[in-house]
Amino acid sequence: MADVKIDKTIDARCSLGCPGPLMELISAIKNEEIGTVIELLSSEKDTSVSAPQWLSKAGQELIRVEEKGGYWSIVAKKVK
Repeated sequence: MADVKIDKTIDARCSLGCPGPLMELISAIKNEEIGTVIELLSSEKDTSVSAPQWLSKAGQELIRVEEKGGYWSIVAKKVK
């Protein structure tokens, strides 16, 4: 997989319980410019499911979901 340039990282590991990380992602998608690539870091496994579901429903682009040693990295691009 080609490297993707991350424009904004939201570190929600251990600091926010579910659905906090998803709410942080939703807020970032609403506030960032079209074309912004956002990485959400979450220690909540449920976020690895709920974030992609929300992105699909909202018409945004999911780039990848990856487990990285005790946390999840969800990368998305704002497309509209």
